[in-house]
Amino acid sequence: MKTAEDILKDKNREMVCISPGRTIREAVHTMTDHKIGAILVKKEGKILGIWTERDLLYNINLRGFNPDKELVGDHMTTSLHTTRHNTPILKIKEMFLGLFIRHIIVEKDGEYIGLLSIGDVLRASLIDQDYRIKELNAIASWEYYENWGWDRKKR
Repeated sequence: MKTAEDILKDKNREMVCISPGRTIREAVHTMTDHKIGAILVKKEGKILGIWTERDLLYNINLRGFNPDKELVGDHMTTSLHTTRHNTPILKIKEMFLGLFIRHIIVEKDGEYIGLLSIGDVLRASLIDQDYRIKELNAIASWEYYENWGWDRKKR
């Protein structure tokens, strides 16, 4: 079964980060340039939080909210969830469902190596299931089942 690190390798994308002192508009531009829905907030090599398109959705309705003046660091989510690089897909799906989250940071040897979204994991899970089904179909021949019960019909 695939692991968090396997999914990251298939995803083939680096972590996109922004400084907490950048504006919301700058974060939106960075996210749209990279075609992503979440960006990690990083300062001096340390990940402080995550800011997502959902954060924008919630904040845009705040009275006086101005994306050109508001800073990402003031609106980011600081409770981050991580998983080890060798965590299997099934366990990661359980984390997403049980914790009601959409993003998990992957850690290996004390370093963060990537960010997984629930979409990344579901896609990898479906591809893995499809592969297993095809593999089982290749093993199980229907040759003996096509005429199953033919000897009973003669009686």
